[in-house]
Amino acid sequence: MEDGAKRRDLEERTFEFAESVRAFVKQLPRTISNTEDVRQLVRASGSAAANWIEADEALSKKDFLMRVKICRKEAKESRLFLRLVDAGLANATLSARDQLADEARELTRFSLRLSRRTSDCFFEF
Repeated sequence: MEDGAKRRDLEERTFEFAESVRAFVKQLPRTISNTEDVRQLVRASGSAAANWIEADEALSKKDFLMRVKICRKEAKESRLFLRLVDAGLANATLSARDQLADEARELTRFSLRLSRRTSDCFFEF
């Protein structure tokens, strides 16, 4: 797969993650603790997707690296809030939460690998 195709795939993957989070939170019980956690979760998941788009359109390697690191940070934050939300007792909701947390972990790992690889290339002058 060419580099441009990989980037578009990641753009779609981060978009689908943010979209899936939005669908998931509609199923959650409305509790006091969930209210704030859900807000943070929705913001973080959307920010991960938005920062990947920004990284793809970066003006420099330094800008790219910063956006990838922000994407990683937001994916980690998404995972934290997925772990914090009260998913209720329904197995389907618990399963959906776990799948989203796994995807957030994968996005975090990929972003970390990419930022390390980019840092190595960036400082090889």
